[in-house]
Amino acid sequence: MRYIKNTVHCLLFVTCFTVLLCSCKAAIKKDTVPIKPMPQRHHSCIAAFYNFENFYDTINNQVVDDEEFLPSGAKHYSSFIYNKKVSNLATVVQKIGADINDDGPAILGAVEIENDTVLQDLIKHPLLKNRNYLFVHENSKDLRGIDVALLYQPKYFKPLIHKSLTVQLPSRNKLPYFTRDILYVKGILLNDTVHIYVNHWPSRRGGQKRSTESRSIAARVCRSHINTLFAEDPAAKIIVMGDLNDNPSDYSVSHALQSSGGLKMIKKSDLYNPWVEVLAKGNGTLANRDAWGIFDQILVSQSWIPPKHTGKLFLGSSHIFKDFFMVEHQGRFKGYPLRTWDGNQFRDGFSDHFPTFVVLLEKIDQKMQ
Repeated sequence: MRYIKNTVHCLLFVTCFTVLLCSCKAAIKKDTVPIKPMPQRHHSCIAAFYNFENFYDTINNQVVDDEEFLPSGAKHYSSFIYNKKVSNLATVVQKIGADINDDGPAILGAVEIENDTVLQDLIKHPLLKNRNYLFVHENSKDLRGIDVALLYQPKYFKPLIHKSLTVQLPSRNKLPYFTRDILYVKGILLNDTVHIYVNHWPSRRGGQKRSTESRSIAARVCRSHINTLFAEDPAAKIIVMGDLNDNPSDYSVSHALQSSGGLKMIKKSDLYNPWVEVLAKGNGTLANRDAWGIFDQILVSQSWIPPKHTGKLFLGSSHIFKDFFMVEHQGRFKGYPLRTWDGNQFRDGFSDHFPTFVVLLEKIDQKMQ
């Protein structure tokens, strides 16, 4: 019996030692596997556009037609409503792209603003104050007194020069007729020199076909200035953003502005329009009679497209921002943007457009990590 017990004990010892030895070998083998390189990481930068929908102050401007947006006007536009408008816009701007970059938009093109006063009130709002936004703005000759502007965070963007590109439309009399100017801004975005155009092309009032030429005129003004940049630098990094009042495949955008949504067949000097594909999937920034469109677009020159991009920044992805609180959830406009006005009725909404944004990326040098 003792012999059997001793034999069993020996077998148990040998077995445990063998298992332990195998485990050590396995552990050693595992530790000697070459470490896989860390996945590529990038800095992100958000470039956004938003139609602020009739962002007026409450003070009468004798030069423009703003009577509708006065306390005595049809909308009874009081200080209370104005302050709600400022707060609502700040709520949206704060959240655009914030799930990708906590800082939100580094640059933000804005349209339907009356003057620099409303922009000052917006960037000083508690929700945005810590971002230290500044802006570039010029008064345009639009009869309604609405302008375009570029908001920016100085930690990301430094403007160098800017100018307004005048858009004159044909009129039935000999008097000149102007729509919103196009704002051109050249600056440094992180480490890259970029050229930004903020647009708000003529509306479709009177019908899409009848008004197409007006938008095509605006597109050609923008394109003409772009061509001067390409003549000096074919690899210029250009961003065209705005409410174009046309879809990506419409004539003014695809032909007059010269853009394409397909990289395989794109011409050398065409702008790349990522919203062609987004619209084809049934998405949109605004709707009319349940038909979605993307009037709010951000286009880029091909020098932003990897892997042949120039500079450090390149185009990552394109997005429509529509959080739950920004959407109508009942009634005849269910699913539409929750707008500020329905006729003269204040809806306490945000805008009749959803904002758009693109993510620009800069590769982090792994040696610097």
